[in-house]
Amino acid sequence: MVFRNYLLVFSIVSLSIGSCSKKEVPVYSDKIEVITLAETSKMWNGEALPNYHEGTPKVTILKVIIPPKSKLELHKHLVINAGVLIKGNLTVVDEHGNTKELKEGEGLVELVNTYHYGENKGDVPAEIIVVYAGTVGVPITVLKHSEE
Repeated sequence: MVFRNYLLVFSIVSLSIGSCSKKEVPVYSDKIEVITLAETSKMWNGEALPNYHEGTPKVTILKVIIPPKSKLELHKHLVINAGVLIKGNLTVVDEHGNTKELKEGEGLVELVNTYHYGENKGDVPAEIIVVYAGTVGVPITVLKHSEE
């Protein structure tokens, strides 16, 4: 009986130690890295970005979470903006049928004054951080149905 208890304790301890030793330790560089994700004067469809609006600058940073198998409403932005997809995959489609496929970690300079939508065809939420270089009093997004 005592031997069986020792054997049980030994087995539990061995499993615990084994599972601890299998954990991966993240490896980090000791060097500072700066990686350019986007630097352009054009939108993702190749058209030139518009000029900035006159007035008091207003910066907005949004985290947009798009559930799996769903898409955003058709909309347009009135101000220059860019984003980084931090999770999942995203397909962006403009009103002319042009598409842009984004993978996790990729940057995107969004369309301005052109209707488009984002669609998450995947099985995990798509998360994108978007920075809008706007102007006080100018909306950053307009839905298509709100203009009709």
